[in-house]
Amino acid sequence: MVRADFDRSLEELEAELIGLGEMVEKAIVKSMDALERRDLALAYEVVAEDDQIDEKRFELEEKCIDLIATQQPLAVDLRTLLAVLHIAVELERMGDYAEGIGKICMIIGEDEPVETPQQLAQMARMGVAMLQRSLKSLMDRDTDLADEVWDSDDEVDALYDAVCHQIFLDMGQNPKTIEAATHFLWVAHDLERIADRATNIAERVIFVVTGRIGRYKPPRELN
Repeated sequence: MVRADFDRSLEELEAELIGLGEMVEKAIVKSMDALERRDLALAYEVVAEDDQIDEKRFELEEKCIDLIATQQPLAVDLRTLLAVLHIAVELERMGDYAEGIGKICMIIGEDEPVETPQQLAQMARMGVAMLQRSLKSLMDRDTDLADEVWDSDDEVDALYDAVCHQIFLDMGQNPKTIEAATHFLWVAHDLERIADRATNIAERVIFVVTGRIGRYKPPRELN
């Protein structure tokens, strides 16, 4: 494979990875919409469509492994392929969390009188925004944007702590809601993990650009 063909293969691989990210984003949004509206049909769609996300992840892995085995890439090319492998797994796990929220919606059912805590919707919006920014940072090789994703994770963690505290208070005040409230705790956990996975993607972007794991720290300027 000549260099131009290899570069084209990398571009196609990244484009497919972004496509997987869009599938996951759609699953997260649909799962939360289903939960808020108690739409069991929509929740079932999220659960059923998770197989497509799984299949796409394995397809991306196979293509990465084939390129690594046949082209023996070095330096930034190898880092890019390793990052795609890693990010595909992160996205697939995000899809699993969306599927989990869909299943929780199906368990709670249509007639459950307990309202969905408002903080969950906020956590979901932040998680989706982090996912979008992490993938954009990959496409643009933007370490500053990757760092922004990292910073956003602290905000999601704070929301997670707040919603868990509120849910426990609600349990104490109205024991009849304990079962449903417990399910909301699982939703909060899934959303917090989605944000963590987006942060992991940002970390991989920094790895692609710099060859280092961790937050990007610009080199000090010489006086």
